[in-house]
Amino acid sequence: MSTKMTDNDWANALTVFRAALPRRGAKGRDDRLFLEALHYFSVHNVSWRALPERFGKWNSVWKRFDRLSTAGVFDEFFDSLAGLSSTAQLVQMFDSTIVRAHVSAAGANGGSKTRRSAVRAAGSRRKSI
Repeated sequence: MSTKMTDNDWANALTVFRAALPRRGAKGRDDRLFLEALHYFSVHNVSWRALPERFGKWNSVWKRFDRLSTAGVFDEFFDSLAGLSSTAQLVQMFDSTIVRAHVSAAGANGGSKTRRSAVRAAGSRRKSI
């Protein structure tokens, strides 16, 4: 699967992204480089610290992402992008709720399997609450 975007795709994405940005506050220096860093981060499934140097300091990228995410910029950005597509309703999202869990994570009762012997149970008095 190719993850390359054409220049026309980038132009559309940047237009929508800039429209979703808040009007107040400091503006980012290079929006395309920032979006490319987020794209690299999500496609290659790396930690923030593992971002290549060409994207700048990893902490600066993370801080900008966190600030914009808290402000709801990405929700508006993705909603706007979906509105531009005639086939957006065909895209399905995959998350951890559809991934098969290990048998031990299935919610079975755990704990000790030891049981009191019948002789010992008969010799003790009944417990009540």
